Amino acid sequence: MIAAGLSTEEIRQRVEALGPWFHNIDLKGVRTAPAHFLGDYPAVKWHRFADAIPNLTGRSVLDIGCNGGFYSLEMKRRGAKRVLGVDSDAEYVAQAQFAADVSELDIEFRQLSVYDVERIGEKFDIVLFMGVLYHLRHPLLALDLIHEHVAADLLVFQSMLRGSRDIEPIEPNYDFPETAQFDEPAYPKLHFIEHRYANDPTNWWVPNRACVEAMLRSAGFAVAARPEDEVYICRRGGRAGVKAMGANP
Repeated sequence: MIAAGLSTEEIRQRVEALGPWFHNIDLKGVRTAPAHFLGDYPAVKWHRFADAIPNLTGRSVLDIGCNGGFYSLEMKRRGAKRVLGVDSDAEYVAQAQFAADVSELDIEFRQLSVYDVERIGEKFDIVLFMGVLYHLRHPLLALDLIHEHVAADLLVFQSMLRGSRDIEPIEPNYDFPETAQFDEPAYPKLHFIEHRYANDPTNWWVPNRACVEAMLRSAGFAVAARPEDEVYICRRGGRAGVKAMGANP
């Protein structure tokens, strides 16, 4: 960890060279994104649900879409035995590795897409999937792959939500002529973004609350807690009773 011995000025120069950063991380007094439009992000969100994360001593953690590494660092500081952070963006992987080195934390980072998690070849006690779903062209496929290949127990999930935050009971089936349910604000909806949202071309889909919970259940995850407005603690379960993938209507 050569970066551990860098001076403050050397850290600042390296942070600037690796920028821009989305995660605002304190690297020995140097902030990576001090002018973040969301404030001290993601620390401001983390502090609202940190107490819901269980004891990590001796446990393994996979951080999918690790970005600059904020959550990977926090998981290691919580005592996780092994932390692997993956991201499809090589620049984010470089940022995360530098942040871990400066922080003197033993964390592995790889450039890897969520669609390729099978290649990791192991399952993890806790999988983090924070702020990734709405950046994916195939979000339900990603959840299915996580359930099938890397999640052994807990999934910590977060997504941007838009539309109704209400959860209303829905029938297990509707006859074809019935259409009124689709106009109900609390019916599960996944909003498609054809062009951009927040000037970001990687924003593809934004669910309402009912939709994101339904998608998690469909992929085989049971929602155990919602400690923060957009954060879910889920337990991996089987897919019994879930609509089969590729089944005919």
